[in-house]
Amino acid sequence: MGYRQDYLGDEQTPYDGKKEHDHTQDVPNDDLEGSTHILQDRLRRSLSARQVQMIAIGGTIGTGLFLGTGKSLATGGPASILICYAIVGFIVFVTMLSLGEMAAFLPVAGSFCTFAGRFVDDAFGFALTWNYWFNDAVSTASDLVALQLILQYWTDNFPGWALSLIFWFVLIVVNIATVRAYGELEYWLSLLKVITIVVFIIMGIVVNCGGNAEGRYIGAEYWHIPGAPFVGGIGGFASVFVTASFAYGGTESIAITAGETKNPTKTMPKVVKNVFWRILLFYILSVLLIGLNVPYDYPNLNSKETRTSPFTIVFQMTGAKAAGSVINAVILTSVLSAGNHALFAGTRLLYTLAMEGHAPRFFGKLNRNQVPWVAVLATGFVSGLCFGSSFIGAGQLWSWLQNLVGVSNQLSWIAIGITSLRFRAALARQGKTHLLPFKNWTYPYGPWIAVLLNSFLVLIQGWSCFSPSFDGVSFVSFYIELPIMLVMYLGWKIIKRTKFVRLDEMDLVTDVHTAEEQVEEEKGWKGKAKSVIGWLF
Repeated sequence: MGYRQDYLGDEQTPYDGKKEHDHTQDVPNDDLEGSTHILQDRLRRSLSARQVQMIAIGGTIGTGLFLGTGKSLATGGPASILICYAIVGFIVFVTMLSLGEMAAFLPVAGSFCTFAGRFVDDAFGFALTWNYWFNDAVSTASDLVALQLILQYWTDNFPGWALSLIFWFVLIVVNIATVRAYGELEYWLSLLKVITIVVFIIMGIVVNCGGNAEGRYIGAEYWHIPGAPFVGGIGGFASVFVTASFAYGGTESIAITAGETKNPTKTMPKVVKNVFWRILLFYILSVLLIGLNVPYDYPNLNSKETRTSPFTIVFQMTGAKAAGSVINAVILTSVLSAGNHALFAGTRLLYTLAMEGHAPRFFGKLNRNQVPWVAVLATGFVSGLCFGSSFIGAGQLWSWLQNLVGVSNQLSWIAIGITSLRFRAALARQGKTHLLPFKNWTYPYGPWIAVLLNSFLVLIQGWSCFSPSFDGVSFVSFYIELPIMLVMYLGWKIIKRTKFVRLDEMDLVTDVHTAEEQVEEEKGWKGKAKSVIGWLF
């Protein structure tokens, strides 16, 4: 008789170990063999549907939307920012449908990184997971650097690095504590961001219609000023794609929570279906109102200072003296939230690397709350090194980190599309397509769109670093990810002599969250009562 975590609460309930993968619960952590199926059971399923839904809606809204839109508007103009954000939003939507289909069927902590190794090639999974882990570590660092920019709105006398250091420590403590502590913090911070953006949309409409300090109707006036609506030609238009990818980045990482989510076969499809409305309401409407209310040549809009954030500008236009400070404080909490989410995702990927034999085994050590604490410290340490480099200038460093993360996100979306195509082909070959708890209705067109469009964007979005003169540093930030990932892939393939996984040999059994398990999780009046209470509160 073993024990497993009750998916509907904190209790340890007796379990007879009938499921093929539950026997690992009785194995000491130090004796675990490096296999993917261990991930699902060693990490505690403590994230409720309430928490996961809110994390999916607002968890990844952060510096990219609140700060990055200023640079996008200045370099590309109002039309470029609207079109580019819409295109990238469409790519993210079809990508999430593909990912949700796989995550609902195989809810493991490694998510699409694990799928890449299992459905394509172990070397592909190795390169992608390390790339995305570094992406998350850099994302956390970019959020810590952004804190220094945010502080400049109020004062230049307080050392920004001190604020970053404080929040860096707080994030590490929260992520080491319990996954429930992470989930609860992220829930409330995400809720605050969602409320703020809804208020911003309402205020943006009011300001545009004349409810501003000047009492002037703005309409589409700023779309017709000299140089607008497209600024900088093809180079300006192309450059917006990477900032848009940075803003949307992290949407796919919500699937990483599947390994610690209660009832993932029901929760993950709901999360994925809501992505469309999240993109439409929070991103598209926001950038539309920014382009209508803020001219692209607004003073210092591209200075990378929070005081020139389009969100702050629009709130200031209402005439309320405290409006700027209020929105700036919210931006600060949103940055903390995005950093919290990135650190969580990066930690789980490093844990995955350890369990699959792609990283030293000690990164897979868990504390008594079943949290990979060594992975938290290692990921946090790398983030600390990155934000510690802000002596070169917080604004310039944030811009480079933004490019790195944006390209890394696009490479991950390409990998998800490739993996989805292989996954569905294997299901068809093995006659298991009918077992999918959630089907991607865009297949096969959606995954192909994600692969082809993202590949095109990765190549052309660095146009601005070639014109009017070559910018070597920007070129590196746009394209360094490509050779690094290729070298990692080829290196692991040569060293380990890995092969492409054959469709009829693909593992579609291990880690599958079956309907029988789902019934076990939900049965009983006590479990149903807890579900109702969790949904309400």
